[in-house]
Amino acid sequence: MFYIGCHLSASKGFLHMAKEASSIGANTFQFFTRNPRGFAAKDIDEKDVREFLDYAKEHNFGKILAHAPYTLNPSSADEKVRDLALRIMTDDMERMEYVPHNLYNFHPGSHVGQGAEKGIELTATLLNTILKPEQTTIVLLETMSGKGSEIGRNFEEIKEIIDKTELSDKVGVCLDTCHVYDAGYDIVGNLDGVLDEFDRIIGLEKLHAIHMNDSKNPFESHKDRHEKIGEGYIGLDAMEKVINNERLKHLPIFLETPNELDGYEAEIKTLKEKRDL
Repeated sequence: MFYIGCHLSASKGFLHMAKEASSIGANTFQFFTRNPRGFAAKDIDEKDVREFLDYAKEHNFGKILAHAPYTLNPSSADEKVRDLALRIMTDDMERMEYVPHNLYNFHPGSHVGQGAEKGIELTATLLNTILKPEQTTIVLLETMSGKGSEIGRNFEEIKEIIDKTELSDKVGVCLDTCHVYDAGYDIVGNLDGVLDEFDRIIGLEKLHAIHMNDSKNPFESHKDRHEKIGEGYIGLDAMEKVINNERLKHLPIFLETPNELDGYEAEIKTLKEKRDL
């Protein structure tokens, strides 16, 4: 089964997102748990959740992916900033259990001058605080492009966070095609080599989702500017190889390209046409 979706607004609830996804040919979706540039979150509507779960089962949806706000920085040097990340992600973990057995993605953070090792330690500390043995949600560390003082700029840093996390079975990875390309992983010319490296360092069993984005910037630029599929430096041919790679074909794909709904619909249609049966 090819599970593909895009980023949708959660303002009207889970059922609305699911129906909107279906309307553009998607069978999964990503959403922000709260304001992506702030911290406000809507109350959970339990009736909406029940109707969504029924709809998702009826329409054979794949796992959905929640995304933490961009403004969170669990590896900040500022204790107040770290505490805010802790409180929001703790709340998000509780909210995610209303839609159990799904995925939650976050950016590992920026060490802002403390050094990568300190940032890694702080992010792992947050995970060790919020993760619970009984939770069904898998928390994903997103691969980053390496701009500024980001951590997660390479597979080794992500592996270190996972190794320092006590409930490591609750942690996985979301691979962002734009980010890894900008970070210096040649998914255009050597996708299998990149996957071999991921498997050797982290283990492909830890890879749970893909953010599929083209890049406005060339290889190893350490930027983070997404482009529409086939209109950037990665290109449609490379995307076709990603969706048809035997080691990746089971993973849900989430588009984060600079699009409105009709643009996402066109990209989903194109990628479905490129997908091998």
